[in-house]
Amino acid sequence: MTADPEVRTDSGAVRGSWDKGVAVFRGIPYALPPVGAHRFGHPVPPQSWDGVREARVFGPPSPQAGASDSEVNASWLTLNVWSPGLGAAGIPVMVWIHGGRYIEGHSANPHQNGATLAACGVVVVSLNYRVGAEGFARIAGAPNNRGLLDQIAALRWVQDNITAFGGSPHKVTVFGQSAGGGSVASLLTMPASAGLFTRAIAQSVPGTFFTERLAATVSDEIAGELGVQATMTDLQRCSPQALVVASERLLQRMPQFVDAWGPMALTPTPFSPIVDGATLPDAPWRALADGAANSIDLVVGHTRDEYSLFHPWHDDAVPDGLLTDTIQRIAPISCRPGDYRAAYPDSSVEQLYEIVNADWLFRMPCEHLAAAHHAGDGTARLYELTWSFNPDEGASHSLDMLLVFGTLTRDDITSQPSAHPEAADEYEQVSHSMRADWVDFATHGAPNWPSYEPSGTRTTRVYNADTTDRPYPEESSRRLWAHHRFDALDLSI
Repeated sequence: MTADPEVRTDSGAVRGSWDKGVAVFRGIPYALPPVGAHRFGHPVPPQSWDGVREARVFGPPSPQAGASDSEVNASWLTLNVWSPGLGAAGIPVMVWIHGGRYIEGHSANPHQNGATLAACGVVVVSLNYRVGAEGFARIAGAPNNRGLLDQIAALRWVQDNITAFGGSPHKVTVFGQSAGGGSVASLLTMPASAGLFTRAIAQSVPGTFFTERLAATVSDEIAGELGVQATMTDLQRCSPQALVVASERLLQRMPQFVDAWGPMALTPTPFSPIVDGATLPDAPWRALADGAANSIDLVVGHTRDEYSLFHPWHDDAVPDGLLTDTIQRIAPISCRPGDYRAAYPDSSVEQLYEIVNADWLFRMPCEHLAAAHHAGDGTARLYELTWSFNPDEGASHSLDMLLVFGTLTRDDITSQPSAHPEAADEYEQVSHSMRADWVDFATHGAPNWPSYEPSGTRTTRVYNADTTDRPYPEESSRRLWAHHRFDALDLSI
């Protein structure tokens, strides 16, 4: 019987377990619990321990809806390591940042199990970080973007400790999806993250970044729910769970602020990274275009049907006036409601409503990020996932994450009544293809498809049952958004 794996970190020894032939270490603290005097502050390195610390259980999530009181008072800032080869093996490292609208998510999600990915020849690291008001609210007296600062602290831990787990600190790829993709886009341009990773994969990057003014107004509303001011002193007197509840209440009321807060009031989250000129100097599109990360190779992309899971009108007809109002609120100023109809003449009102929301929230931010990196003399590669097994959802938001980690089962697919007969076999093919490309990129930095050329053919890797490299599939939308400039969202009035 193989002995449980043990590794010594800078803080002390940890004992893990085995999963599919991969050594797994769970719940390793990379910073002190951000409670008490450390709440709303910068992450602080963890304390050392004597003996061997058991690392068999995932750490608890940051405070969020569904987390118990015992969990929100525990150590939230932990990470996990899956390694196919311990010791000084110099294996490429992939650091995963989970999504969850900047208000939820955790590394214990079974669909983000790193064993299958690690077995392909990389060390996989995942982490919990502060979400919601604890991590992203604008709080007077506290640093902005605390959730991002946590991620940077975890990346520093990787630099200091990953060699003992078989990883190379000189071959670190950071990757994430949805809010995790937005985090990756942020990390590319944050001064504090310089030198901590060499490559980046940004999946389904949201187009929402806030100015300090907008973020402060949102925080004022949350604090108002609790009868306090949005200051570090006042909010430290409120429990983490009380902040979660207040944030959820605001989320339900957000549409009433659309005239003042603009289109962010129509999104499913009150939080986003804050462009403050310090922790996050600029919105990532502008920063990349100015060359902020031109030494870092980038893969960025999205799914075709990014908005299908968020569509509130799935079972009802979308009023024609709602489509017109939505286009006027979130599409480029130069885009008229008739332009979307002309670009997609065969689409229904419901389909157009989904397309314009997908474009604004995820698809165009990703395409523009690739173009911006190219403009700043960086190398970017663009992808789109068009494969799906559930016709009701299509190539939905987060499906690319499931494919990369390979955590769906054949039963997950065949149990869908509408899944086509070849879906399970196709899943294995597409999953293998995406995972192989991600590992190849992390290992060599040059995946086997051409870089994105905004003024050329715009070659894109399109993942389907037969993966191909071809011109960007969403050309109709790209043209409508060609002159738009993504930037930090501000108050409208």
